Amino acid sequence: MIRRRRRPPEGLEGPSRAFDELVPELERAKAALTGSVPGTRLPGRPLAETLWEFETGLREVRARMDGWRAPEVEEQWSAASAGLDEALELAERLRTEARAPVGFEGLIGVIGDLLAPLEAFEEAAARLRELER
Repeated sequence: MIRRRRRPPEGLEGPSRAFDELVPELERAKAALTGSVPGTRLPGRPLAETLWEFETGLREVRARMDGWRAPEVEEQWSAASAGLDEALELAERLRTEARAPVGFEGLIGVIGDLLAPLEAFEEAAARLRELER
């Protein structure tokens, strides 16, 4: 999720900056989770470990959410907030109730399910870019 740096409209400087500041934490959380996927040269990290990092990162994002809340992006903020809650709930359920995914496809499916709700942040970034024009 890369945003081009433009000057935000008057009144959105703070929310835009706050959003930009939480994006790296969100990206680190997502990258940690995908670290479980084995590559051609590396086996992938244990899911329990990457899931913990993912949840920790998402909680940090949650703590920063109010910083970018503004009437101009309320719809996107609400969707991102709900997506964040859903991802955290799914991660907790996986950690406490579910069995570990079986095989590569199972792992990819679980990771995809955990990341899907966070796509709302892409829509928020697009809306902020739109407002910067």
